[in-house]
Amino acid sequence: MSKPSFLPSQFADWFSARGWLPRPHQLALTKVGLAGRSALLIAPTGGGKTLAGFLASLIQLAAEPSEDANEGSGSSVASSRGLHTLYISPLKALAVDVQRNLQNPIEEMGLPVRVETRTGDTPQNRRKRQRHSPPDILMTTPEQLALLLSYEDAPAFFGTVQCVILDELHALTNSKRGDLLALGLARLSTLAPNHRRIGLSATVAEPDQLRRYLLPQPTSGQALADLVMGEKGATPKVSILVPTNPEPKASIENSDRDDPREVRIPWSGHSAKHALQAVYDQILQSQTVLVFVNTRSQAEFVFQQLWHLNEDALPIALHHGSLSVEQRRKVEAAMSTSSLRAVVCTSTLDLGIDWGAVDLVINMGAPKGASRLLQRIGRANHKLDTPSQAWLVPANRFEVLECEAARQAAINGVHDGVPEKQGSLDVLAQHIWGRACSGPFHPDDLFAEVCSAAPYRTLSRTTFDEVVAFVATGGYALKNYDRYRKLQPVKDLPSRIGENLPLAKQALRLAHPSLAQAYRLNVGTIVSAPMMKVRMIKRRLASGAPPRGGRVLGEMEEYFLDQLVQGDTFLFAGHIVRFEGMYETDALVTKTQADNPAIPAYYGGKFPLSTYLAAQVRHILATPAKWQALPAQVAEWLQLQQWRSVLPAEDELLVETFPRGDKFYLVCYPFEGRLAHQTLGMLLTRRLDRLGARPLGFVASEYSLAIWGLRDVGLMFEHGTLSLADLFDEDMMGDDLEAWLAESSLMKRSFRDCAVIAGLIERRLPGKEKTGRQVTFSSDLIYDVLREHEPDHVLLKAAWEDAAHNLVDSDRVSALLARTKGHIVLKRLERVSPLAVPVLLDIGREAVYGEANEELLAEAADDLIEEATRLV
Repeated sequence: MSKPSFLPSQFADWFSARGWLPRPHQLALTKVGLAGRSALLIAPTGGGKTLAGFLASLIQLAAEPSEDANEGSGSSVASSRGLHTLYISPLKALAVDVQRNLQNPIEEMGLPVRVETRTGDTPQNRRKRQRHSPPDILMTTPEQLALLLSYEDAPAFFGTVQCVILDELHALTNSKRGDLLALGLARLSTLAPNHRRIGLSATVAEPDQLRRYLLPQPTSGQALADLVMGEKGATPKVSILVPTNPEPKASIENSDRDDPREVRIPWSGHSAKHALQAVYDQILQSQTVLVFVNTRSQAEFVFQQLWHLNEDALPIALHHGSLSVEQRRKVEAAMSTSSLRAVVCTSTLDLGIDWGAVDLVINMGAPKGASRLLQRIGRANHKLDTPSQAWLVPANRFEVLECEAARQAAINGVHDGVPEKQGSLDVLAQHIWGRACSGPFHPDDLFAEVCSAAPYRTLSRTTFDEVVAFVATGGYALKNYDRYRKLQPVKDLPSRIGENLPLAKQALRLAHPSLAQAYRLNVGTIVSAPMMKVRMIKRRLASGAPPRGGRVLGEMEEYFLDQLVQGDTFLFAGHIVRFEGMYETDALVTKTQADNPAIPAYYGGKFPLSTYLAAQVRHILATPAKWQALPAQVAEWLQLQQWRSVLPAEDELLVETFPRGDKFYLVCYPFEGRLAHQTLGMLLTRRLDRLGARPLGFVASEYSLAIWGLRDVGLMFEHGTLSLADLFDEDMMGDDLEAWLAESSLMKRSFRDCAVIAGLIERRLPGKEKTGRQVTFSSDLIYDVLREHEPDHVLLKAAWEDAAHNLVDSDRVSALLARTKGHIVLKRLERVSPLAVPVLLDIGREAVYGEANEELLAEAADDLIEEATRLV
């Protein structure tokens, strides 16, 4: 292969010295970049996406003179070129990892290029220096971009930018972080109008969404960035781990699904404790293993259980977002030197970290999304031509079906489609506030800039003006309170049209300089529950004695700590700790041993079941030929369901009714995810109550929904006093949904998050931080005032949109009702069916903790299984 004319000899020689040839997509993206065009690169993990994204920038920087050229790549001297390339990552760990990996070719080629990172973990003195002495390439996050744009020197700092690289772009769009980033990029287009943008992604279902996101959008039509496709990688080897007893010595290549020694897969639960010995055996047989879980609570549990099994003293570590920065960096450094045999981790390590020593990925529980699983699997082997290897470990029988659907999707390279979201108004309010921090602006100019961002391209001027008015005064109901005023007209600048104009037609500036500091303390769209530092001290506190020293393990959510009393034990940072009390803003703990420590619960963090996997689970259920790929015990479970009741076709909704004890049950199987099922359960119980069915409660899982009450609804269906079609009518998404949301705590929770993002309520103030109770009290009070006096307030609109789409998943429920209209199958039974056993086991299970939980669930399962499968 001859050297392309645009690839300098210095770079061609570097590839050659390593025995490499630039991949076609690397060359194609470099050519596009050198031509000044924006592009989206879609290439599998291990295909050299990151280097491809930077090659054009490195070539340009190598060719440009610089005052510090003779200083080398590590120079701290300011470059005469200014900031050339901005790299934006969804994860701090990814930005640090990419900087480390990019440094190698820079140093090996002797390029006069300085690369630095800027994240929330970067020391303040370094951040300050970077503004005055910018590197050639800056690795950062969406929040740090918003922060940098809020300074008065933003035009000078960003004016030299020629390239923006957006890594793992699919993980940034279709979220509020993506909205904030899109608005930041729109601002950047004004400050550096000729810069190009490069999007990098391995998992994309609909490329045009990301291609639109990469370019400023015109007032009509659409603009799409170039598309560069990488070659297809090796098909991954993915299997479902079904442990056998005694301990299995299975391999991925030879998995015996019909082994009669199979350990019983639980009918319910999410711990996957039954498989942990088999997971440990896989760690023993491997070089380095990433054990992915879906929540931080599960990470703590799995790590602790593996540590108990670790008789070989293997180096096993824990990594999740609540741990201290020092502990996370220590784990990442150990991984980069291949010093660990396994890391139990959450989504903090989902994306892009290049650890070649990882030879196996284990996913505990169902992955909830095909794209997420592909992303995680790609962490193993990290080479384009070497198949990644992975085990999926279902925690219960329904999860076996989901894991099989995800396994097939991974093998076939199928991704989840994600609906394109409209830009959030609370994020727009935050951006307007930040724009004012950098200097005066005119709403006409800002509106045009905002509408060039893809998520806001359909924003109306009326709505924009409402948001501007809200940022300026707080809105009609709050405008008399000075603390909500953030903007005011610029008196020394002429208005565009005349005097006495509305705010949206006047040049505006920040109402007070102190508001800039408040913005910078509160920037961002991630609203986590209020956190407190957890500090390990050496001994218990004497009454009133202040602690001495102690290292910070990480941060724990305030509401969990509020429930503890001295002496309570819980799992955190891989330790069993004893709660000793609070001191100032720290929770103090000591190391201890305990049989049944609590597992902290975290706000959020649970992934929704993707629509693609939900549809595939329904397909597997409806296709007996597919059961041959399932463990024997799961296939038998489905056969029992066919015998006792029925299995629904793909387009059907099965509704079963049966008596049990002194109650009557209605169980249905939508397979649309827990969030949609919880909403459906609330709407159905309201409707059943109005119809006289006397419902008492409901429980929802990812796969099914059970409602129980005092009247036999099956008999009501049979006698015609209750109609299935009426009960599941689509009209419940109208008044019923609105009435429920209006009176539920979900709207207040949604409003609180919107109020924090929009800056109506500030979490952090100079020198102090509000507690969770203070934030909640303030937001609830404002919510009640606005509902009474300004029900069309822009933040109430934003809160409604958030609640409908994120908290109740109204789109999924609407689609379910439309899909199953006229296809509802009713089955009246004398007792519980095999398919209903898992959801019935979920009833009341939250009240049982510790080791007893597994035993009680097993006993309850045995009773229910016997009832569901006996002949008479």
